[in-house]
Amino acid sequence: MRFARLLGLTVIALSMGTFACASGIVHDGEYNFVKAQYSDAWAEQDKQIDTKLTEIREKNGGKRPNILYILIDDVGFGEFGIPELNYVRGTQTPRINKLADEGLSFMRMYTEPSCTPTRTAMMTGRHPVRTGLKEVKVALVGEGLSKGEVTIAEVLSKAGYATAHIGKWHMGDIKESYPHNQGFDFAAFPLNQQVQLSLMTEDAEQSNAMTGYAKSSYTDPFALDKKFKPFGLVTGVEAYKGKDAHEVGMEAGEQWTQEKYNEMNQRYQTQTLEQLRTLAKQEKPFFLQYWPLIPLNFARNDREQFLMQNGGTMVESMNQLDGWVGEILDELDTLGIADNTLVVLMSDNGPFLMGYQKITGMSDMIYRGGKTDHLEGGVRVNAFARWPAAIKPDTLAGDMIHVCDLYTTFARLGDATKYIPTDRIIDGIDQTALLIEGEGNGRRDYVYIYEGVVLRSIVKQKFKMHMPAPGLPGAAAPVFDLARDPREMTPLIEAALWSGASFQDMLQRHMMGIKKYPHAKGGKDKPYEGIDNLRPESLDAVETFMSWH
Repeated sequence: MRFARLLGLTVIALSMGTFACASGIVHDGEYNFVKAQYSDAWAEQDKQIDTKLTEIREKNGGKRPNILYILIDDVGFGEFGIPELNYVRGTQTPRINKLADEGLSFMRMYTEPSCTPTRTAMMTGRHPVRTGLKEVKVALVGEGLSKGEVTIAEVLSKAGYATAHIGKWHMGDIKESYPHNQGFDFAAFPLNQQVQLSLMTEDAEQSNAMTGYAKSSYTDPFALDKKFKPFGLVTGVEAYKGKDAHEVGMEAGEQWTQEKYNEMNQRYQTQTLEQLRTLAKQEKPFFLQYWPLIPLNFARNDREQFLMQNGGTMVESMNQLDGWVGEILDELDTLGIADNTLVVLMSDNGPFLMGYQKITGMSDMIYRGGKTDHLEGGVRVNAFARWPAAIKPDTLAGDMIHVCDLYTTFARLGDATKYIPTDRIIDGIDQTALLIEGEGNGRRDYVYIYEGVVLRSIVKQKFKMHMPAPGLPGAAAPVFDLARDPREMTPLIEAALWSGASFQDMLQRHMMGIKKYPHAKGGKDKPYEGIDNLRPESLDAVETFMSWH
């Protein structure tokens, strides 16, 4: 069989039919292909890890670990956690650098190319294309994460965890997609994202970051359509599981401003600290997500003095956020729960370039590309994990890991694997061995990278193939050695001809899984349902939107 030809292992060909592993979780064909080569060794290692996890729980009164997941928006590799690169870039992130020293630094963490896809991958353990949530949305869309998806919050909640989400969500503006309807006991979040919150303001217009939205920015006596520009958008809401959401911080007719954006960011920081104190008092372990909106920031007129040598708006906000991360870590110490709390901090994708470098001060540095790109600069980010009870401090791991692996890993740490669905492909791989045993114990050496619905590249070990343009043969596909060429500038077309058939085999295994388990559709509904205090302008916006839907 063609799949067995690659390594001459007929047992692997036999394993391809079910796309399932021993745990019952349905995985992509490529994982099954790799796992078949290490099945016995991994099974034995898992027994040892289970023993270690039991020992850790016994030392902590039988309590499973708390999980605090901090996801930072649009920051490229090297912008935090590495003091030498701070120095070169004229930035400072001392508390995150300290966090990196206290735990494990993932040197090869992959995400999706932009916000919504990465967040969807983490929450569902699935490539976003499988869920129907495949791209970033702005303003009203009437779409979102389907109620049919099973989130990590739902998985952990079923296993007895208390759950809370604070900050950016960006997975839909329909009722079923809201975080408190996707497994969280409490959620405080904006309905949209920072295009609305930090760019669609008078302040952003004055900073030359946006044009044509604010009324003061231009006059067009020939404009007829008064509803062309997005208007009446809901800003931030709060809600409890099973209840309607309630918009906070806005009155009818009030205009959103940079000051309100700053207030929202401070509110989310304060609520994260409050949630930590509340959750720490409970007998249950907790899963707390904090997804801050900053460092995305474009206005320059809201600070008397920029403190960073770099001088960029996002770099300045990154320093502010670094201090806030420090407050959270200090609170874990104060509450006496730091030792048995797994803290994972990472970025969701590469830097927001697109002409904004001169304002934000961010850079793609080592890897070429940024937000929306399948290039390494778009999907390769810093990530750090600290769990004093289990993870060795000041360690690095060059093993490959993908953001969707957190889904399966968190489930195992929370003794919740049995709640992971088995009727669909789960792309997330359990990386508990990498956390506990350190470098060299990862269980992934490949990544499929999509831009929207289009598969743009495949990474395998240190090689990366960009998919050939339509009509070109696979032999013409550029292949890059990422160790020698991290910016993907010099393709090894002739020198890497050996890899063409192997990459094509990977593609076929992937497509077999899609054929057996077709992509789901995302949720669709009337936007802003389930919010109990919509402003008149928001009701008007929904009515206008629904007039053509």
